[in-house]
Amino acid sequence: MTRPAAPPLLRPDGVVLLTDRLVARGDLVEVVAGAVRGGVRWVVLRERDLPRAERAALAVDLRAVLAQVDGTLIVAGPDPLDGDAVHLPAAGPYPPPAVGLVGRSCHDAAELARLGTEDYVTLSPVWTTRSKPGYGPPLRPDGLRDLVRRSPVPVLALGGIETPEQVTACVEAGAVGVAVLGAVMRAADPTAAAATLTSAFPRTPSTDAWPEETT
Repeated sequence: MTRPAAPPLLRPDGVVLLTDRLVARGDLVEVVAGAVRGGVRWVVLRERDLPRAERAALAVDLRAVLAQVDGTLIVAGPDPLDGDAVHLPAAGPYPPPAVGLVGRSCHDAAELARLGTEDYVTLSPVWTTRSKPGYGPPLRPDGLRDLVRRSPVPVLALGGIETPEQVTACVEAGAVGVAVLGAVMRAADPTAAAATLTSAFPRTPSTDAWPEETT
């Protein structure tokens, strides 16, 4: 028996930010905070080269940032770092760990066919990406559309997405959101970069402005 699908509001949509402290233009927590001010509500913590204790401490800091806007931190890999949301590679593990939210990276129809109880997938690369050059070939919107139709769960488009026009193309292909890394991590102004991308999505209560500071 498969477990019930997660409610739609518990699945990532809109602009989902992937972290990479090695390319971030500034402190990673501050870059993420800037992206949250720009409308990001879902963040995937990567940084898998860090020792668990350091990564867990980083997860605490990022959850604190996201808590101010009811956002969610997803942890790349099977260890949720004391949370309840993970994003897994296509290679495994299978079956996924029993946590509240599970995503998986997929790239083709064969990988989609292996899905079991996952709540969402990323499909990549949609376009050529600087983060993983040579990883492809790129799906382009037509290839993305074909795989979205085959996917049993909601899809986030990933790879080389840097403009609102690309976001729109992914949404028109059926993606519920886009996952981005370089467009925000490398930006001189993460808030502006995130706001530019989130502007391509309809405004919802979850994309309300960052709370005003109180004195």
